Amino acid sequence: MQLHVQTIVRTICLAAVLCGVLGPGGCQRRPQAAPPPPVPEIAVVTVQPQPVVLTTELPGRTCAYLVAEIRPQVNGLIQKRLFTEGSDVKAGEILYQIDPAPFQAALNTAQAALGRSQANLPSIRSRVGRYKDLLADRAVSQQDYDDATSALNQAEADIQYWQAMAETARINLGYTRVTAPISGRIGRSSVTDGALVTAYQPVALSTIQQLDPIYVDVPQSTTELLRLQRRLEDGRLNRDGANQEKVKLLLEDGTEYPLEGTLQFRDVTVDPTTGSFILRIVFPNPKGVLLPGMFVRAVVEEGIHQQAILIPQQAVSRDLRGNPATLIVDAEEKVQQRRLTLDRTIGDKWLVSSGLTAGDRVLVEGMQKVRPGAAVRVVPPDAARPASAQPAGAKSN
Repeated sequence: MQLHVQTIVRTICLAAVLCGVLGPGGCQRRPQAAPPPPVPEIAVVTVQPQPVVLTTELPGRTCAYLVAEIRPQVNGLIQKRLFTEGSDVKAGEILYQIDPAPFQAALNTAQAALGRSQANLPSIRSRVGRYKDLLADRAVSQQDYDDATSALNQAEADIQYWQAMAETARINLGYTRVTAPISGRIGRSSVTDGALVTAYQPVALSTIQQLDPIYVDVPQSTTELLRLQRRLEDGRLNRDGANQEKVKLLLEDGTEYPLEGTLQFRDVTVDPTTGSFILRIVFPNPKGVLLPGMFVRAVVEEGIHQQAILIPQQAVSRDLRGNPATLIVDAEEKVQQRRLTLDRTIGDKWLVSSGLTAGDRVLVEGMQKVRPGAAVRVVPPDAARPASAQPAGAKSN
């Protein structure tokens, strides 16, 4: 019993000694509360409506301004080709020479027959005059006078006939010189010297194309046309009459053509297979850069959106269904989500049709650190960027 009491006393003394060594807090240590998390820092841009020129980029192909297929108008033998393939020719320039000998002979025959008919005309006309005077004195019969008059009419008709034949022969002789109907660049020749050709044959001797200016035909869907008309009616777009018909062109390699074109007309017929119609644009082509059949992209101006809302592309995210949305900071410095309706991209920004108003503050940096409803602190863009995302040489605050 005494030994048990001594053990209890020794334990109490040891506890007292330990409490004295560890101090007042050594016996009873309470857990401390965790400090509150820091407020996320984000960067925003303030929405400000601004006038923006809206354009549409449409694919198309070039085609020659004028095209003339060269075909002979008389039968004959090609004596000489008088042009260089691939060169520029002028209207009226002789391209081929067809053997003119048979046509010259036909002209000479018609002219000779015309001269013979004209030589007989004065004698017949004088006879009619004398018979007319004698008929009054009943010196000749009415039948003789009628025969003389008929011979005069026949002689005059013969003259007209041979005049027409001579003119036809002269025209055919002129057709032996195959000339260029238009100015432009001529392609390869389908015949050589010595080839026999026929009038109006189906195969053209060559083709001339006028390339300055040049056409660009681009298809536009009727859906886009109706959308544009609705925007104009609603007042969301204004037409700029001075620049409305001006069109820019992008070449196949992506470079911009230095000269602007002019929208000439919109076709009135819709292709039922594609649901589109053709826009025809005229471009100057003094250096021959554009050739028929080239694939190009025309940038057509739709109009001016006076109250366009543009936000950076990185400010837009999409949900699992692909619906676009963005985050904004409200007046209480809290994050809110907004559903958006997007129109198109303009450079590195989205054109917003609905979902934002003037003065909204849209998050552009630090979005991965916040959720809707969270309190945030707005800082300049560079300050909201994480240290790992800052460019080389930049210092983190």
